[in-house]
Amino acid sequence: MKDRNEEIDEMIRTALSKEEAVFYDNLKEQNLLEMVGGLFTGKLRWLNIINILITSIFVGVAIYCLVNFLRVENTNELIRWGTGLMACMMATSMLKLWNWNQMNKNALLREIKRLQLLIAKKH
Repeated sequence: MKDRNEEIDEMIRTALSKEEAVFYDNLKEQNLLEMVGGLFTGKLRWLNIINILITSIFVGVAIYCLVNFLRVENTNELIRWGTGLMACMMATSMLKLWNWNQMNKNALLREIKRLQLLIAKKH
């Protein structure tokens, strides 16, 4: 049995011309890998590439801090390496949150385009 969204999608497809139907099909809901791939298209592609590179650097530095944290015995050194580890992990988390927000923005834009197409066909 079809759910409400599938019924609405089918009604929209039948009302569209062939070119519009192809455009509408390109606006389908994406899985996680397609959403991540969508980060590397469009006007902010360069910024997302830089974001991934910076995130990779922070992960590398965090691993270096962790290895040194586990090797030292002096309390002051433990605090220094632990602080570096926590700072790198927080920076990595913030950069990943930015990526998730970008993916959410792309999904929202796709839905807005679908609504615009639906409204344009009604008038």
